[in-house]
Amino acid sequence: MSDFRTMPKVELHLHLEGAAPPEFIRQLASEQKVNLSGIFDGNGSYKWTDFAEFLKVYEAASSVLRGPEEFFRLMKAVLTAQAEQGVVYTEHFLAPDLCGDGSIIAWAEHLAAMDEGAAEMERDAGITTRFIPTCIRHLGPEKARKAAEIIVKTGGARITGFGMGGEERHLMPADFAIPFQIAAEAGLSLTCHAGEICGADRVSATLDALDVKRIGHGVRAIEDMRVVERLVRDEIVLEVNPGSNISLAVFPSWHEHPIEKLRAEGVKVTVSTDDPPYFHTSLNDEYENLSHHLGWDEETLKAQNLVAIDAAFCDEATKERIKEALQ
Repeated sequence: MSDFRTMPKVELHLHLEGAAPPEFIRQLASEQKVNLSGIFDGNGSYKWTDFAEFLKVYEAASSVLRGPEEFFRLMKAVLTAQAEQGVVYTEHFLAPDLCGDGSIIAWAEHLAAMDEGAAEMERDAGITTRFIPTCIRHLGPEKARKAAEIIVKTGGARITGFGMGGEERHLMPADFAIPFQIAAEAGLSLTCHAGEICGADRVSATLDALDVKRIGHGVRAIEDMRVVERLVRDEIVLEVNPGSNISLAVFPSWHEHPIEKLRAEGVKVTVSTDDPPYFHTSLNDEYENLSHHLGWDEETLKAQNLVAIDAAFCDEATKERIKEALQ
């Protein structure tokens, strides 16, 4: 396989807490004298068997991310790993519900620490970062509304979007219309996880209820060509994470993953890693697997990076600067 490590890349779908290296979480647990040994396997990697257990392990690992200092260190660790993969622009999903006690004061303190970490890495490693705070679906609409209100009241130059992650089988997109409306009225761009664990109908329901410009995952849209046609017609961009999908058994193999079929139909697709240490992947691994299994060449991969920066939740000047770096 080719080594795409030096190719400049854009990554739009990365959960900050989910990108925490296992060794980083073990270090924090040791410092805090917390026993998290049950969430790691014999090789020191995160241990889970299905999506429900993945969420439990994710939440357990995040439990040692207790204060602004931990999030500052986490931001630098994650951006360092991305920069080593050639990422020049990235957007991170941040969850206010995992930052402190859920109050606006705690969120502001955590946000300032994460912003400081991102600023240092932009200066030292040349990686540009924007933040997409998210509500967590399985915590319910009321907590989602509170998260949106906190995000809007706090503001922040790096906060350019709003989204929703969590257990897709919990409630319907329309149940979260209010928090998305709050975010949209504040000028934030919108994305939402859909069509990962649930099918194409959940992609349609998300597009019907929430004014999103991007869909996180969205790959099961391939199950209904009417939904695929809608994605093409409305120029909805999919934040695709093939390695994540295969690890979670959404699709059994790279050869059966629909990213190439979606692209061939005219859907705008991008490539990201989601929660890379949980899925034993990196952005370079994703590129190499797309090349090896689906025949994507360097020009195809460069093209999806241009799609990604066009769909990025940042200003036009930043987009033009990143496009120059992608050449």
